[in-house]
Amino acid sequence: MRGLGRFCLAGFIAASGAPQAAPPARATDAAASKVLSAAREALGGDSRLSSVKNFVATGRTRQVRGDHLVPIEFEIVCELPDKYLRTDEIPAQESGPTASGFNGAELIQLPPPSPTAGRDGGPGGGPSPAQMDAGRDGRVASIKQDFVRLTLGMFAGSFDTYPLTFSYVGQAEAPQGKADVLDARGPGSFAARLFINSETHLPIMLSWQGPGAPMRGMSGPGGPPITPGSAAPPPAAAAAGGPPAGGPPAGGMRGAPPAGPAAPPVEYRIYYADYRDVGGMQWPFRIRRATGPDTTEETTFDRFRINTRIDHKRFEVRK
Repeated sequence: MRGLGRFCLAGFIAASGAPQAAPPARATDAAASKVLSAAREALGGDSRLSSVKNFVATGRTRQVRGDHLVPIEFEIVCELPDKYLRTDEIPAQESGPTASGFNGAELIQLPPPSPTAGRDGGPGGGPSPAQMDAGRDGRVASIKQDFVRLTLGMFAGSFDTYPLTFSYVGQAEAPQGKADVLDARGPGSFAARLFINSETHLPIMLSWQGPGAPMRGMSGPGGPPITPGSAAPPPAAAAAGGPPAGGPPAGGMRGAPPAGPAAPPVEYRIYYADYRDVGGMQWPFRIRRATGPDTTEETTFDRFRINTRIDHKRFEVRK
């Protein structure tokens, strides 16, 4: 992308009762269970991870939009296992903050969706109530997938709000050594590959296949760390010796492909990096998103607060 080199981050590399993250028992085979158990131990151990009732995270995202790198300040408020809200504000714009999330099966969206449903739907009448309901359901599913992709790097497991099953695929080469690769499957067509460092046992990457042409974005120092036998990064699933993992991209929130004509599937990736101590646990403070060979977004967390007081009105559903 023209003029984007000045934006690159030098050295940026993938980065009531107590609800519990799903234990490795969800794994479909013993090998996957062993890898997940080791990952959860490296992240802080089952006891600490399962004691997390909620967390609040703040930080900054730099997102590629056309030829510009847009700074976004965000706050994530999460009450496990089924309440999640991300609020974004762009300092350079005069518009107010926007927020999206879910409360159980309900969509949280601020500003709320405009009530434009027509009486019968169809031309001139706007979408029908059924169409609007389907749109909300799809939006909730998309945000839950984004929630899953974030929390896999924190918990190496899933939650009942969007449960995953895991199976062992094999190993892939990485500059840090070897990475164990797990196949993750979830509701609908969700499918992804989770890469866990075989030495540190920390999650380092999640990859999945989705429709759409690759977005132009940042490249340079800190490129994809998984490079099994090729100068150009191949699909991570193929590197692990299996078929590409299918599934939708992280729609709506971040990293989604632009709308347009159908295009061949491309690979989407999230890199987890800069693990630091958070209440005796190891959580990633840097996350990079890529579409095909291009970085589309870089996120830096400033702070995580665990088991803090959260106003339940934050998760109010407005219709």
